Amino acid sequence: MKKKVGVRFKPGGKIYDFDCSAFVLNKGDDVIVETEKGLGFGSVIIASTPYDRPAKEKPLKKVFRKATPEDFGQLEKNRGLEEKAYEFCLNCVKEYGLKMNLFSVESTFDTSRLTFFFTADGRVDFRQLVKTLVKEFRVRIEMRQVGIRNQAKMCGGVGRCGREFCCSTFLDKFEPVSIRMAKEQGLSLNPTKISGQCGRLMCCLTYENTVYKELKKKFPKIGKIVNTKDITGKVLRYNTICNRIVVRMEDGKEVDLNVDQLIK
Repeated sequence: MKKKVGVRFKPGGKIYDFDCSAFVLNKGDDVIVETEKGLGFGSVIIASTPYDRPAKEKPLKKVFRKATPEDFGQLEKNRGLEEKAYEFCLNCVKEYGLKMNLFSVESTFDTSRLTFFFTADGRVDFRQLVKTLVKEFRVRIEMRQVGIRNQAKMCGGVGRCGREFCCSTFLDKFEPVSIRMAKEQGLSLNPTKISGQCGRLMCCLTYENTVYKELKKKFPKIGKIVNTKDITGKVLRYNTICNRIVVRMEDGKEVDLNVDQLIK
């Protein structure tokens, strides 16, 4: 029976399956794999597991070999090439007056292709730029325009919560985020408070929303009259995570209660 492993090329990136053949690979092993763009350097995230390939599916790309010290040396050279290509392309963008924000350059492991990532408000005519880049580096050039969220994912950073961006650490794809999720979680609808560094609604609103919905099932609706052993009052607001509600009594006094104190 064939075996496959899950390989990730970048932190927070998508996990791809590869046929590991006779290699015995464990989580954390660095490997060289075959990709559509040439050889690639990645890390094993999911250890080898048996699998049966359906007849109609394409065969998986294969693990070429385990990474060697020479491969790590090549990786360092590639980073040097990427830095050089970034600086050169940035100067060309200024020279040609192109309205684009270049933010990253990636080289394939075998340096056969350079991919330039940028954001822009609209379409950019970069034909002359590509010709200049090909003439300078003598490799295949790809210009890729991405959205602002992809830029944040690739560049990384620290969010308003004080932690690294979710998108650049563990989220492998972007899910739709809506303002309704912020309302569901009782957050301020001030755009500056519910938006991430990318200027879009924070990704955490999506994957935390399910938890809030589940916790709120036992909470009374805002405005409902509730009772405890000692008091009766109207629900003003609640703190879902802390399992507490604020009740206003008839005399206008507000009381903070644990929702489990309510008489059902």
